[in-house]
Amino acid sequence: MVGAGRPEAEQFTPGLPGPVFAAHYHLAGEASGPYTYGRDSNPTWTLLEQAIGELEGGAEVVSFASGMAAVAGVLLSQVRIGDVVVLPDDCYQTTRALQERLESYGAVVRMGPTAGDAQIGLVEGARLVWVETPSNPRLDVCDVRRVVEAAHAAGALVAVDNTLATPLGQRPLELGADFSVASDTKSLTGHGDLLLGHVATRDPELAEGVRFWRKTVGAVPGPMEAWLAHRSLATLQLRLERQTANALAIAEALRGHSQVSGLRYPGLPDDSSHEVAARQMRRFGCVVSFTLRDEASAERFLGSLRLVMQATSFGSVHSSAERRGRWGGDAVEPGFVRLSAGIEDTEDLVADILRALEKTA
Repeated sequence: MVGAGRPEAEQFTPGLPGPVFAAHYHLAGEASGPYTYGRDSNPTWTLLEQAIGELEGGAEVVSFASGMAAVAGVLLSQVRIGDVVVLPDDCYQTTRALQERLESYGAVVRMGPTAGDAQIGLVEGARLVWVETPSNPRLDVCDVRRVVEAAHAAGALVAVDNTLATPLGQRPLELGADFSVASDTKSLTGHGDLLLGHVATRDPELAEGVRFWRKTVGAVPGPMEAWLAHRSLATLQLRLERQTANALAIAEALRGHSQVSGLRYPGLPDDSSHEVAARQMRRFGCVVSFTLRDEASAERFLGSLRLVMQATSFGSVHSSAERRGRWGGDAVEPGFVRLSAGIEDTEDLVADILRALEKTA
């Protein structure tokens, strides 16, 4: 994985070529070839996309300027007037916000929860079924293979938002999905300093449709961002191992705590999603969610943390947490906390969280 997407060794050249900054390329004669214009293609994107394709288990990859650009790249390139789209009603809130846009284009949107594979009951006549597992922020899990089988039997495509798990935690394409989509802003690049996304598929025709959409709307990544992302992939496995270990340690420390209710982490054997998650996930992710007594308790907790920064994203090497209800849009309690475990020392991180919880009493 450390060498994913890197070119063959060539004497006196760097192992990973630097970013190519070009709006256009030398292009005499016929306008054909791999690189013709900067909005269409870029050598730095190519290397990153090859690397992510390897991580996805062998796939064509289209990189995007952000995770939402990647989400829109699938939903808006594949759906036409009259088509039916199935969305989770508990997925990332900005993905759900596309419901209005899809309906304005004449599509029909059906929504159901992630838990219990409830979307299966909505697939009849659908063009596209969108799955997010584990869901953000409540961490519910659905059986991807079971949803895929039902959707395909109904003639629908399936896209899986794999942001929380990453390809090293879960491979949707191997579970039968048509698209694997992720916000690489989160764990894949993992340093909290990039906005990026990708779409992976094993179907060349589907890949070309998504790529053409990227070209026509201009949702392209910058070459510097692509280069930094590729560099970051070399440490992905190391980061995930520490982050998931830290997340599990935090979840175990919070289990049964007097200040905590509604604890969720798919890696806990007694979590309601564990059985399904264990069948399809290799790692359970870095996010733990739980609820404190009320908004004031959650704010005191967050304000008392020393190692954990207050921030809205997840997946960084630095632990972060937030009271998710401050944004609105998610069906969560006022004291609901989403915490993302970083790579800090496990004992120090757990001690910091337990110390902060004492302030909520």
